Amino acid sequence: MITETNFTGIGVPKRGKVRDVYDLGDYLLLVATDRISAFDVVLPDPIPKKGQTLNGISELWFKKLWNIPNHFLTCDTDIYPDVCIPYAEKLKGRSMLVRKAQPLPVECIVRGYISGSAWESYQKSGTVCGIKLPPGLIESQKLPTPILTPSTKAEAGEHDENISYDQMTAIVGGIRSAIIKTRSLRLYEQAQELAEQAGVIIADTKFEFGLDENGGLIVIDEILTPDSSRFWPADTYKPGGPQPSFDKQFVRDYLKSIGWNKKPPAPKLPEAVIKKTTEKYLEAHKRLKKVLA
Repeated sequence: MITETNFTGIGVPKRGKVRDVYDLGDYLLLVATDRISAFDVVLPDPIPKKGQTLNGISELWFKKLWNIPNHFLTCDTDIYPDVCIPYAEKLKGRSMLVRKAQPLPVECIVRGYISGSAWESYQKSGTVCGIKLPPGLIESQKLPTPILTPSTKAEAGEHDENISYDQMTAIVGGIRSAIIKTRSLRLYEQAQELAEQAGVIIADTKFEFGLDENGGLIVIDEILTPDSSRFWPADTYKPGGPQPSFDKQFVRDYLKSIGWNKKPPAPKLPEAVIKKTTEKYLEAHKRLKKVLA
């Protein structure tokens, strides 16, 4: 397992919640560690094989959904810059070389089913991020059409906050927001169609966007992974309550069950929870690979 990297010959990394990011001049090197976060807090226990799984799933999606501009270049360590050669073994399978981009300060969540915080909001007001939904929906029900529900982008230890589309336009501009919305919904619909062939329902997912060197909008960070999505097994789907999943909802549910206040420091995870989480991530990768590879 790798919880953090320190490749001194490359430079000091910028650490996200899960990834270590190295600036290679013309490119960025993203290294997926085995760290896991929940409620925007990094947990003290890593999840075995998580980094390789996230990296592998993202690579599959980036290659398959190439029609939407993104930052992905390669995961082939044999063609990485020479400065990476001493670290090739550690980088293999858990890293990717990407184009540089200036991240936008919003996260773009597409929901095709009502669950999680969206379900909680709907129960209170009949709306999600300012979007009015039909009355009478039940938990985990498929929405008439997918919706975009933006949020702020929190730093480690802080919490994302759901915002309305109008609030997003105030942050990144009207034209950019319109492009982001169109591309996010298109990505979700394309991914959902493919995932269903693998027996997976993508209930919701998060996309991040940035500006490339020419000011063009591109998808960045990870894409359609168990960390950024709710993956449900299609064969057991039954609306009316929570669903079994192939993602870190299992970890969130455990943390809720012990009454954690969602503030650092996070509690340790039992071995059984760690093991089961690894199994869920690997199952998601196995199913998706059959369709995407």
